[in-house]
Amino acid sequence: MKIAIIGLGLMGGSAAIDLRKRGFASKITGVDSDKINANTALNIGFVDEITDLKTAVKNSELVILAIPVDAAVSVLPKVLDIVENQVVTDMCSTKSTLLERVKYHQNRKRYVASHPMAGTEFSGPWAAISGMFDGKAAILCDTEDSDIRAVAVVKRMYEFLNMRLIYMNGINHNVHAAYVSHISHISSFALALTVLEKEKNRKHIFDLASGGFDSSVRLAKSSPDMWTPIFSQNKENISTVLDTYIENLKKFKKLIENDENEQVHSLIKESNKIKRVLLK
Repeated sequence: MKIAIIGLGLMGGSAAIDLRKRGFASKITGVDSDKINANTALNIGFVDEITDLKTAVKNSELVILAIPVDAAVSVLPKVLDIVENQVVTDMCSTKSTLLERVKYHQNRKRYVASHPMAGTEFSGPWAAISGMFDGKAAILCDTEDSDIRAVAVVKRMYEFLNMRLIYMNGINHNVHAAYVSHISHISSFALALTVLEKEKNRKHIFDLASGGFDSSVRLAKSSPDMWTPIFSQNKENISTVLDTYIENLKKFKKLIENDENEQVHSLIKESNKIKRVLLK
């Protein structure tokens, strides 16, 4: 297919690599407001050409929005204004605001809301890698509001990326994303801030950091341009899960302060049940 990718960073670039390599895309047109990103993607070879939004949409069969969610809220209606028979999808981490924004658009059925649950802590076209989506889940939201043929195209795209398909409505998506993905990033950001505040000797952080610290704080390297609007658009669900998270932190704090080791042991043992959930 001829595809247009709007946003040539980690997500768009990684998708471009494998959609071309695996035979899904015959031509890839790129759009990016950042000229450095655009030129880098063109020079690396992710895309065949860089054009403006209108030209890219008109000359494609599938349009992929791989931009931050605040930008997508503005860009998605503009893309739907242009489309005729093209299929449009997105890779954003929140869904409710996007879906509400185009709920009554005349070309709503050409849009398939999706969220590939994949990524790394890095950003930009130079961070794009092959295989990033392999084995991960791709969530398709409110597919009953999309044309069945458009849904089939997006399903096929994710099959080429070797992703597992999950279906849910946009509201439930935001709830579950807050519980599993968004809280993980906030935890990592908070941990990084705590360590930077308490440990003034940066060399000690580097010298003493072990695998556990590195894995826990890895997400703190993530782009603020991407995550700030995610938190804003999903603030109600994030606030709810943060309340529970903070209560659990307070519980650990109180038990440790009072040397209630049996209860600490019990909490840790209870948390170990996550191993059965994540067992592969």
